[in-house]
Amino acid sequence: MRFWKWLTVSLCSDLSYNNFTAGGSECHEESVTSYSATSGLVSCLQSQRCAKSRYNLFINCGESKAEVRGTTYEDDSQEATPSSFFRSDYWAYSSTSYFADDNIAAVSYKVKNTSTLSINNAQLYMEARRSAISLTYYGFCLMDGPYNVTLHFAEIMFTGNESYKSLGRRAFNIYIQGKLVWKDFNIEIEAGGVGKEVMRNFAAIVTKGTLEIRFYWAGKGTTAIPDGGVYGPLISAISVYPGFDPPASKSAGTVAGILAAVVFVVFLILVILWWRGCLVLKDKMAQDLKGLALQIGLFTLRQIKAATNNFDTANKIGEGGFGSVYKGFLSDGTPIAVKQLSSNSQPGNNEFLTEIETISALQHPHLLKLYGCCIEGNQLLLVYEYMENNNLARALFGPKEFQLKLDWWTRHKICVGIARGLAYLHEESRLKIVHRDIKATNVLLDKDLNPKISDFGLAKLDEEDKTHISTKIAGTYGYMAPEYAMHGYLTDKADIYSFGIVALEVVSGQSNTSSQKTKECFILLDWAHFLKERGNLIELVDPRLGSHFDKEEALALIKVALMCTNATPALRPQMSSVVSMLEGKVAVPVLDSAGAIMTEEKIEAMRKHFRGDEHQAVGENITKSMSIEGPQTGAASSASGNDLYPVLLDTDYWHKRE
Repeated sequence: MRFWKWLTVSLCSDLSYNNFTAGGSECHEESVTSYSATSGLVSCLQSQRCAKSRYNLFINCGESKAEVRGTTYEDDSQEATPSSFFRSDYWAYSSTSYFADDNIAAVSYKVKNTSTLSINNAQLYMEARRSAISLTYYGFCLMDGPYNVTLHFAEIMFTGNESYKSLGRRAFNIYIQGKLVWKDFNIEIEAGGVGKEVMRNFAAIVTKGTLEIRFYWAGKGTTAIPDGGVYGPLISAISVYPGFDPPASKSAGTVAGILAAVVFVVFLILVILWWRGCLVLKDKMAQDLKGLALQIGLFTLRQIKAATNNFDTANKIGEGGFGSVYKGFLSDGTPIAVKQLSSNSQPGNNEFLTEIETISALQHPHLLKLYGCCIEGNQLLLVYEYMENNNLARALFGPKEFQLKLDWWTRHKICVGIARGLAYLHEESRLKIVHRDIKATNVLLDKDLNPKISDFGLAKLDEEDKTHISTKIAGTYGYMAPEYAMHGYLTDKADIYSFGIVALEVVSGQSNTSSQKTKECFILLDWAHFLKERGNLIELVDPRLGSHFDKEEALALIKVALMCTNATPALRPQMSSVVSMLEGKVAVPVLDSAGAIMTEEKIEAMRKHFRGDEHQAVGENITKSMSIEGPQTGAASSASGNDLYPVLLDTDYWHKRE
């Protein structure tokens, strides 16, 4: 007689971490799981006889079969019990334990959305599967090798209004192949609100044909707000793609012949490359990437080519010193931006690795999301979320046909968002990061004009036991702090200085540094200091706003920006203090006098430049900060060559876009 025959339904026991052995080799649907929930591979699934090997898996969790952009997501609409095991042809799931603080007879392990979802592929998020403690999905009959696992989430049990139903909090852990890949995952925070989709990509290595994806509630979050039984893991859909090119169907003889020929050719090529000394860089790149493989999603070159229509020039949205940027769509319809780097450039390789190492360890609403990378042949590709409104520089003072009408509320929101992102990098993240290249072209805007900091190719780890970082100077003139530009003395105060410059640009609608042929160079920061001495800071506000702005907020933002650009690093505020001042939680201190001295001729020239000629070609003002031919510092190139959307102003790429 099996162990569970004498268990009663009323027994409140969590068996999710126990290891019981099934009585036979066949898999049965039971009331209590009869396998190890933590081993990663179920014995009955290992012995499953597969008619053929598979290389993908798509499950519409908690809902019936759905077609999404040519992909069929399999039916998972069966009702679960407090502890159950269900097996389909090529996948299975187990749900363990029940909601102890609710009426077990009334609890459903599937939940339905009750509001209208204005998101892509809404059919995947109308219903979801949940569990009180442990929910595990298994894919089997998979070909061994690397895979990309995409998990689809949407918080559909809470509301976004101010009622008590918005007070719920859900947090759970995610395991892939038995390894913890995300602790205390909160759908609402990652998606930026309730009723919004969020997808997370993970790399997995399949061995013995079985893949395990496990969600586990570790006791965090609310359990009875807004209602009992709303805690625990919640998943909307699962997509599994191969990280390799699936083999075509060929006879054994044909395959053997092809393999022999390929092995010989590869061996010959490797011998030639080794003889020429060309493998040193590739070997080092492979070693450096080995430790990063499981932290981010891995894409094949075939997937990237399909997403960008084979890197069609019509999809090119930018070009920089180390390659081009393309817009594309993944097979599930997700828009992406693909940053292409040249593998022949050592600085490009270094920044490629730096960006992966840095951004893969960071998660914040105001930092650009990195979906994954592709390294095949001579291709080095980074795959990001796509930003519909390009970068802040183009929106403010790019070519007129691409400028956006940013009202005061939006401008203030952008500055607060940038400040929050930097506060996370400097003070809240597990790794303390100095970005080193904060500027308007590295702030991207999504469809709702929310700012996201991008381009971490020059980022440096700020070790807490060191007063500063001594490093080669790299960045963009006009945004670099003076102590860093002149002496290479790098701290988080350098980012704070750069933020102050960007904030002045947002308020004024002007680039900090601008030059015109046959005329002298004007510095926005100098103009701001002069207006402060004259007691007329409000004149700095963009004339395009007219009178439609909050005067107190504008003055506060300008004063905070001037504090951030103080020539003495120690007098610049921490970014957390900047956030508090911009949100009105802390008063802005009185500014000291800088004692700026200017001639009347200089004053009049600056006034005409920043306030007089509304018809000047403002796009020319940012040529240096957006062009790869812009100012460079030391031996390191200006990061303007690495902007995610760095379109040169003398090209026709602006006009090719819709």
